Amino acid sequence: MARHSRHSPHTRISSARSSRTEQIKQALTQSFLVEIIPSSLMSSCFEASAMSDLIPGLPEEVARECLIRVGFDQLPAVRRISRQWKEEVESPDYGRLRRAEGLARPVVAMVQAQPEHVEPGPAQKHASASAANGGSANNYRMVLLDPVEGRWAPLPVLPGTTGSLPLFCQVAAVDGAQGRKRLVVVGGWDPESWAPTDSVYVYDFLTGAWRRGAPMPGPRRSFFATAAVRGVVYVAGGHDEEKNALRSALAYDPDADAWAALPDMAEERDEPRGLCVGGRFLVVGGYPTQAQGRFAGSAEAFDPATAAWATVQESLLEDGTCPRTCCVAPGAERMYMLRDGNLVARDAGASAGWRTVASVPEDARTASTVSAIPGGRVVVIGSGCHGGDQTVYMLRDEAGKAASWARAPAPPEFSGHVQAACLLEI
Repeated sequence: MARHSRHSPHTRISSARSSRTEQIKQALTQSFLVEIIPSSLMSSCFEASAMSDLIPGLPEEVARECLIRVGFDQLPAVRRISRQWKEEVESPDYGRLRRAEGLARPVVAMVQAQPEHVEPGPAQKHASASAANGGSANNYRMVLLDPVEGRWAPLPVLPGTTGSLPLFCQVAAVDGAQGRKRLVVVGGWDPESWAPTDSVYVYDFLTGAWRRGAPMPGPRRSFFATAAVRGVVYVAGGHDEEKNALRSALAYDPDADAWAALPDMAEERDEPRGLCVGGRFLVVGGYPTQAQGRFAGSAEAFDPATAAWATVQESLLEDGTCPRTCCVAPGAERMYMLRDGNLVARDAGASAGWRTVASVPEDARTASTVSAIPGGRVVVIGSGCHGGDQTVYMLRDEAGKAASWARAPAPPEFSGHVQAACLLEI
């Protein structure tokens, strides 16, 4: 005889509704929606999932206005609430509506050390900056910062035994099909063996999950240039496992999950910086095998339209300048970097070269990361010395106005060293 459940169908349905209501409350916590939707309506969203209403009791236009105000860190949870909400946030119109309402936010994605006790390891020479800044040398995670609102959010850890991102990995943000935002993490060192890896990890902001990408082909390279151009991630230079500087370059298409080889650069470039400038992949600086640590000031640009490298641009930087802090303002060709304790800038085609914008506060000059965001603003994250917590400053660089820094809050749990970063709009 079949065993009967102790719970009636009505009880099971009520339980399911209660669970879904709790999902909704969690998804809307700390978002604009929680101020708009009464609690009595939250409990009705389960029934609405089988109906046409986005939010029961509200006109569709009002409901859509609510949904576009969800915080970037709440999108995966909101997507799981109902079929209608999933379709809404995955629609190409969703991003356009957010931008039209001024709700799209520049976000800095950072590979940041966990602020915990450091265990020494064989890569201590290279990881000393991370360790000295309060983070474990082999425990990195992805963190998002909205510098305008001062809002921080960690992303889920990677699947696996350590859950850590690779040491010295590179990260790029890409727009895929229907404008889906993703982060692509490439290469780095295995956090347990300290060996170079060919690993690729892709984070999808809609699903809120990581997946493994196709491994990076060719020699396992370290300290290479990376940038995303029109939905494709480009990699160039670095050095192989024998410390030979490389000229080779690759392109990764996240939609196809496939790599393609590119023509070689004209010069070997170890420890270069990768940027997206004017729709081209710009590789700045670096040095050849026989000139360890003696950075060249030249640069090379790959044009996806012609599938070729342009003539080497000499003296973009002063010879001997490390390009690690170079960044580009979105939608422009203005470059920024740190030099001698100052933030300096260079406009495309400017004959005057680099100009000083402002002196960087002393507690952000060490192990710094620089990101330019829309509106003529620049974010600098660094510390005052090896061993200090990371501090965050933002500056406006506007013509005719004096530049001044504003310190942004950085909670203790987000005080670890930042080893790589990229900018995206959500």
